[in-house]
Amino acid sequence: MYRYDEFDHAFVSARVEQFRDQVARRLSGELSEDAFKPLRLMNGVYLQLHAYMLRVAIPYGTLNGRQMRMLAHIARRYDRGYGHFTTRQNIQYNWPKLSDTPDILDELASVEMHAIQTSGNCIRNVTADHFAGAAADEMADPRPYAEILRQWSSVHPEFSFLPRKFKIAVTGAPSDRAAIQVHDIGLHLKKDEAGNLGFAVYVGGGQGRTPMIAKLVRDFLPEEDLLSYVTAIVRVYNLHGRRDNKYKARIKILVHETGVEELTREIEAEFDALRHGELKLPDSDIRSIEAYFAPPALNDRPEGWADLARAKKADAGFAAWVNQNVAAHKHPDYGMVTISLKPIGGIPGDASDSQMDAVADIAERFAFDEVRVSHEQNLILPHVARADLYAVYSLLEAAGLATANAGLITDMIVCPGLDYCALANARSIPVAQEISTRFGSAARQAEIGELKIKISGCINACGHHHVGHIGLLGVEKKGAELYQITLGGSGDENTSIGEIIGRGFEPEKVTDAVETIVDTYLGLRLDPKETFLAAYRRVGPQPFKDALYGEAAEAA
Repeated sequence: MYRYDEFDHAFVSARVEQFRDQVARRLSGELSEDAFKPLRLMNGVYLQLHAYMLRVAIPYGTLNGRQMRMLAHIARRYDRGYGHFTTRQNIQYNWPKLSDTPDILDELASVEMHAIQTSGNCIRNVTADHFAGAAADEMADPRPYAEILRQWSSVHPEFSFLPRKFKIAVTGAPSDRAAIQVHDIGLHLKKDEAGNLGFAVYVGGGQGRTPMIAKLVRDFLPEEDLLSYVTAIVRVYNLHGRRDNKYKARIKILVHETGVEELTREIEAEFDALRHGELKLPDSDIRSIEAYFAPPALNDRPEGWADLARAKKADAGFAAWVNQNVAAHKHPDYGMVTISLKPIGGIPGDASDSQMDAVADIAERFAFDEVRVSHEQNLILPHVARADLYAVYSLLEAAGLATANAGLITDMIVCPGLDYCALANARSIPVAQEISTRFGSAARQAEIGELKIKISGCINACGHHHVGHIGLLGVEKKGAELYQITLGGSGDENTSIGEIIGRGFEPEKVTDAVETIVDTYLGLRLDPKETFLAAYRRVGPQPFKDALYGEAAEAA
C-alpha cells in the first residue's frame, strides 16, 4: 500500500495546525458557525443531529494493522467506543467534541491518515474493488490508478469548489464490486486487442433524488491518458454544472440535460487539448506507483486443503462461515475473508474499539498486515492461507465478528438515518435490526440465498436503496415515518435502478412487507439456484404488488 513521502507528511501536518487555529477561533466566538462551516467541511467535520461527526478517509479502502489500531484508539479515547464504516470505504465517528478534532487529526497523521476531502464540493475518496490485488477474476489491480487519482485530486486548485460533490470508483474485474455505474465517474480496467491496459469510462451515474445509471463515454482509454481524460471530464462539469440549484448540480443532471453525445464531444475536445501535455502519465510513473501495491509473497500452503476439510467436517459453524464469507483467491492455497459487520440484530457497519483491535491483530498475524473496507460496510482480509482459516475464524468468533452472512439478506447496507443525521426523514437502524432479527436463522438465510437489502433514511440515498434488490426509503408523511419499497435494483456490472412497488409502509409493518416479498419470491422461483434478482427480472413487479396490496394492486 502507498506510503507518505516527505511532502505528504509536511502537508498533512500543516493542515492539522491550520485547522487547530480555526477550531480555536470558532470556540472563542471569533468565527461564526456560518464562517466556520466551509472550513470544517474541508477537514471532514459535519454538524449532525446531536453532535459533530468526523469522517476519516481510507483511500480505496486499504488499511494496515497500525492504522486500524489507531482507529480503535480514537473510538476509545475521543468517541463512545465505536466507529461506523461507510459506503465510501471511510469511517465516521459520531460523537467527537469539536475541541478534540485537531488532536484526532494529529493522531491520524502519525499513521498516515487524514480527513481531507471527505466532505465538501470536491473530489471525494476514490473507491475501488475491495478484493483488489487478490481476486481470481481480476484483470489488473485498480488501486494504483486510484492512488494516482488521489494524488492528482488532493486539494486540486481548479476542482476544490465544484458545483457539487464528485465521486470516482475504479474496478479491475469483470464482476463489478465497486458499483462504478452509480458514480460520477466509473473506470473499468480492461485490455485492448493488443493486450494493452486501459479503461472503459462511464460518466453521470448517481443516486439521490434523481437516480441515474452512468453512460459509457469511452470504450477504451489508454492508461497513460487517465489524468488527461478525467481532468477533461471534471473541467467540462465545472464549467457547465449548475450552481443555482444543489438538487440539479451533479454531473448526472448535466449528462441528462445536455445529452451524452454532446457532452462526450465537449469532453473529447478538452481531452485533445490536454492529452499530449504534462498530465500524460509516463509508464515509469505508473509502474512506480504500482510497486507500492505489489502483492505479498504468498508461499504455497498445500496442507491447507486437508486442514480445511477436517475443520469444516468437525465444526458446522465454521463450515457455514467458510462457504459464505471466504471467496476464491488468485493463489489456490489462499482465500479472501469477509468480516461481516452485520451481526444479527446489530447496527450495520459499526465496529467497537475492541473489535477493531482484534481485526488489527488478526491482520498482522494471518493476513500480511492488510485490511480492506468494502462499500458494503464490511471489512476484508484479502490474503489468508486456507491453513489459517480456522484460527482466523476462532479469533473472529471470540470478537463477535464471525457472522456467516456475506451477501445474504441480513448483510444490509444501511445509512445512520434519523438516529444521527440532520437530513434524514426516518430511522434506518431500527428497521434494519428488526429485519435482521426476523431473518436471522441460518437455515432461513440459506434457503433465501443471495439477496441485498439497502436502506436509506432520506432521498439522499446514502444507504444505496436505489440499487438494492429490495430497497427501503424512509420518508416523512403527515409527521410520521413511512417506508417506500423499491425492487429489482442492482449495483453490479448489470446495474439497474429499483422500481417503486407502491404505497409506503409504516415502521411497524415494513418487516412484514419484506417477509411477504421474500415469501412471494420463494414461491415463484424456478429452482433454489434462481436468485431473487433473477426471478424479479423474469417475472416483473406484478406478483409482488399482488402479494403486498391485493386488490389495490389491480386498481393501481
